[in-house]
Amino acid sequence: MKAATLSERVTGRVSDFGPLFEYTVKLVLLTSFLELVLYRLVSRLGMHLSKLAADHPWITPTFTALTEVGTWLLNIVAVLLFLALTLALLNRWRGPEISRLSKLGSVGAALLVLLTVAFLVVQPGMLGAVVYNGLTLLVLTVFASEYVMTHREPAQRVLAVTYYLGVSGWLYYQIVSTIYSLAGTIAAPPLVYESHRVGEALMILASFFVFVAYGKSKSLSLRTRNRRQRNRAMWFWSTTGVVFAALIVADYLLEFFSPAFASAFRQASQGIGWIFQFGMGYTFYLPFALYVGGLLCWSYTVMKLLMIGRLAGYGIGLMFIAGYALLFSNLTLMVVLGVMLLTLDRVKPTVAESLPAAGGPVVPATDGLAHGQA
Repeated sequence: MKAATLSERVTGRVSDFGPLFEYTVKLVLLTSFLELVLYRLVSRLGMHLSKLAADHPWITPTFTALTEVGTWLLNIVAVLLFLALTLALLNRWRGPEISRLSKLGSVGAALLVLLTVAFLVVQPGMLGAVVYNGLTLLVLTVFASEYVMTHREPAQRVLAVTYYLGVSGWLYYQIVSTIYSLAGTIAAPPLVYESHRVGEALMILASFFVFVAYGKSKSLSLRTRNRRQRNRAMWFWSTTGVVFAALIVADYLLEFFSPAFASAFRQASQGIGWIFQFGMGYTFYLPFALYVGGLLCWSYTVMKLLMIGRLAGYGIGLMFIAGYALLFSNLTLMVVLGVMLLTLDRVKPTVAESLPAAGGPVVPATDGLAHGQA
């Protein structure tokens, strides 16, 4: 099917769902980003610089204060996530028509929220972890299926499938490893190492598809007939290609000219990888340029979507801020909320497409069709 035409318009703007929902989602994104920087990244960086604390006394109190702020932000994010998920579920149930798939996803997300609250009181244990991760996988499967059914752009469907398979790699790794530990067997779980590595690679690939699905614009298209826009696009893509290639071969060039500097550069890269490994779950086993390229594609797309108030910007932002290793329940809920926001960002069908194929009187679209419900 063709892409959205000019007669279609996006109905998934954050302002369409009321001021309470709008400001809650904005606060969730802001506090999640600050929690990522001040708690998951800066605190790990402080641990990495512990050897320098003896020579620089300001390091320990500075990073201790930043970590405490990050801990408070972690609790604030958890509260805001509960509120945002509740409001998102209420908005999904609105309207005269709702598909069974939407109902199943909403019920699963509500159960996940209730299970999270229950596990705050009772320790889940290994069995509880299996149930929690299994329910998360089921909810993401439903949401990914709904997204593929309601979004016609091939790039958007590829993005949804790639991201889903990437997160599923981590969930499979957790579920199967926990089951084997619970059973007390010494046999190696099947394909857990492969699923972990493939899942991380697919997450990086999904960050590139984010730009293809939502970030591309006419000003960066080589097919435009406007000479100025075409020249700008040529400069942009050529510069991007040169920088990307330079990052890939930098290590080899540094080794050729200065082996000592190349060794120091590798150690710095390992330090960055160590921080991100504990902060976002990426092991950095792939070339460093891929992670940098994916980060640039993701950040550009999110900023572009946020500037025009698209729910997709908030959803994509939360999905990748959560990272790959969902070690905490708040990260899992962050992914679920992000995917829910992404499914709410839809395109309104034209009146002609909304009518039955058989000839009939032309009537205005109903409220359900106007909101692009499945």
